[in-house]
Amino acid sequence: MPNPSLPAYLQAIKKVFIDPELPSDNPIVQRVKKNLPTATLLKGQDPKNLSSSEPVLLLKKFKGKFLRFCPGTRFYNCCGYKIIHFGENCPLDCSYCILQAYFQDKILKIWGNIEDLFLELDKTLKANPKMRYRTGTGEFTDSLVLEPLTGYAHKLLAFLQDYPNIKIELKSKVVDLSWAKNLKRIDHVLPAWSLNSPKIVDTEEKLSASLEERLKAAQTCVQWGTKVALHFDPLIYYPGWEKGYQRIVEMIFDYLQAKDIAYLSLGSFRGMPDLFQKIAQNHPQSKYIYEEYVPGLDGKLRLFLPLRLKLFSFLIKALKKGGLDRQIYYCMESNMVWEKTLGYTPARLGGLDKHLENLAFA
Repeated sequence: MPNPSLPAYLQAIKKVFIDPELPSDNPIVQRVKKNLPTATLLKGQDPKNLSSSEPVLLLKKFKGKFLRFCPGTRFYNCCGYKIIHFGENCPLDCSYCILQAYFQDKILKIWGNIEDLFLELDKTLKANPKMRYRTGTGEFTDSLVLEPLTGYAHKLLAFLQDYPNIKIELKSKVVDLSWAKNLKRIDHVLPAWSLNSPKIVDTEEKLSASLEERLKAAQTCVQWGTKVALHFDPLIYYPGWEKGYQRIVEMIFDYLQAKDIAYLSLGSFRGMPDLFQKIAQNHPQSKYIYEEYVPGLDGKLRLFLPLRLKLFSFLIKALKKGGLDRQIYYCMESNMVWEKTLGYTPARLGGLDKHLENLAFA
């Protein structure tokens, strides 16, 4: 029988490919086998020739660097976030997701050699004990969407409990707080949720948790004694956007106070031209890609600047009314946008990476 405790998008996984270099007693392999009892396990077979629509999971021995810098560009202000790379792709299938153009396939991948990740982190953190690492796992996949299968976040956070110089952001659109179970401390964790207009969540994020569920989970984490992070990225311009974004800002302050939020990012929808083509192909009902987009300095198509400024200014005014101020920052925007909407640039904050590091570790 399928595991009824799993969401439908995980129950849909009928095949699990296992790298032959992973031993049979590997803890990630064992956890997945237990939680997907009806899946077919295929060790040593190559999943690349499968139909891209067939949901499968690949447990792989990763041989690259687990800790890496966020792939920002020199043309816009990057936050300096460091990625803990533990897997690729996401089953939530949000229409705007950059991963559909970033990766050549839709195969869910998890790096099974978690011990190698621990060795790399231990070496790095101990070699630089005075350096603070603001890290996260939500760059190439959702931080928690596969947690019911793998327990990866819990294992990672349990390992890092005794390292004082790291903060791990868990950025997600689902609600799974099992990562906190039996941890002796959680002040090294920054739970984070992506938010959007209710209409965008209903039409473009159909498999994700509701906004109420996300904010209730954030409220629970605050009650446990930790701050949270929130992300409006991507903000999407569509007819009636003012009403939708006003509503989600009101919802934030129904559940949280400004002091509960370590930081909050804003970023408008953007992407290389092939992302727009993928969205048109994979999500033909999504019409926001036909708004006014122009090439930016990095080659990505971005919302026409006057519209972007209008969107940003609206959100900033509403968020500041709720008590947020220097916690608000932009993901990959120019000094000009910062100056026009916030009245200062990241240099005034001592650099964006240092500013966010201070907020995260406060």
